[in-house]
Amino acid sequence: MFSEKFSPRFSDTDALGHINNTLVPIWFEGARKPVFELFVPDLDPNKWNLILANIEVAFKAQMYFGFDMEVKTFISHIGNSSFKVYQELWQQEKCCATGTATMVHFDYQAQKPTVIPEQIKQMLTAHIR
Repeated sequence: MFSEKFSPRFSDTDALGHINNTLVPIWFEGARKPVFELFVPDLDPNKWNLILANIEVAFKAQMYFGFDMEVKTFISHIGNSSFKVYQELWQQEKCCATGTATMVHFDYQAQKPTVIPEQIKQMLTAHIR
């Protein structure tokens, strides 16, 4: 599991005083950075070999300014050329949102999916949930 803790900004709230729901997918993407680094350790865009194929987000509870957040990131499935990243957003010891992102190992030059190298599959497996 990867974990990232942060404090929401005042500007992250909506008119009702809740954390704006549009931020959750953004926070989830930011917390996928350690997964990206397994594929491209220096995060050089010229070496990038991943695409986002799908995201799903489910909201479980309201979130508020003034309380720290934690994103927990796991791998839930590994295929030949794709894998799923499962994430949870926690605040005040409560899971407030969950999400799944389907990522594809991709050859941009050939414009097609490519097999995930065995070494990377092993690193992903260390984070299976």
